[in-house]
Amino acid sequence: MSRVRSSLPLLLAAVIWGFAFVAQRVGMEFVGPFTFNAVRFALGGLSLLPAAYFLRRAKPAPRPRLLLGGGVLLGVVLFGGASLQQMGLVFTTAGKAGFITGLYVVLTPLLGLLWRQKTSWNAWLGALLAVLGLYLLTVEGPLSIGRGDALVLLGAFFWAGHVQLTGWLVQRLDALWLSVVQFAVCALLSAVVACLGEGVALSGLQQAAAAILYGGLLSVGVAYTLQVVGQKNAPPALAAVLLSLETVFAALGGWWLLGEMLSGRALWGCACMFAGMLVSQVDWRGLKN
Repeated sequence: MSRVRSSLPLLLAAVIWGFAFVAQRVGMEFVGPFTFNAVRFALGGLSLLPAAYFLRRAKPAPRPRLLLGGGVLLGVVLFGGASLQQMGLVFTTAGKAGFITGLYVVLTPLLGLLWRQKTSWNAWLGALLAVLGLYLLTVEGPLSIGRGDALVLLGAFFWAGHVQLTGWLVQRLDALWLSVVQFAVCALLSAVVACLGEGVALSGLQQAAAAILYGGLLSVGVAYTLQVVGQKNAPPALAAVLLSLETVFAALGGWWLLGEMLSGRALWGCACMFAGMLVSQVDWRGLKN
């Protein structure tokens, strides 16, 4: 029963994150990608403040210098991943962006090789399946790839680096306060670029309000809290499988709400990528326990 209770928050987080790709795409009909990110990450950071205060652990306050330094570094990496993803969504569909972004699940252990982390056989098999799926999903013609798909793919490397860096920092700092700092940094950087290159119109923000609120309060604030709650009792392997379902909900949301259609070839690509994500993350021995 405890497994079910811990699984439900993780599954709900995956649903929220999946449909967030739809919100991001809709929001950019009215505002630029950096404006959208600036407002949604500011809202997300503010929404975490109550949780960071009331759920703080019974331990000394986090070291300010390490918190600031780690939060700034994490925020810069987050800014890179979020910006590339948001710009890519201008040129590609929500469903394809969801699956390509999901490659970070495979890329994370592979990047760990740079830090001499051991990579299991299933991570390599998952990577091969994901590369095959990526080819089927995104390559248009013999050797070409869509502009939006390429931007989202590059962003996936940032997300993988973000996961690696987060894993190191959360062992030393409170996760919620770290998130508040990184969201603030990402929002600030996005706002600077938006003011310099996009121009911020109040009318555009008003028209994109629903999408921004979803992306900020639900996708950043609520879903993150659900992840923290769910992972208290869920085994890491089960958590990884459930959270990776965001790619499926991104495709479903694009089809249901935006009328996006995928060809048979693209659907096979999605299937291969999703299989690669699952294979690379599941600890079969852990699932038996």
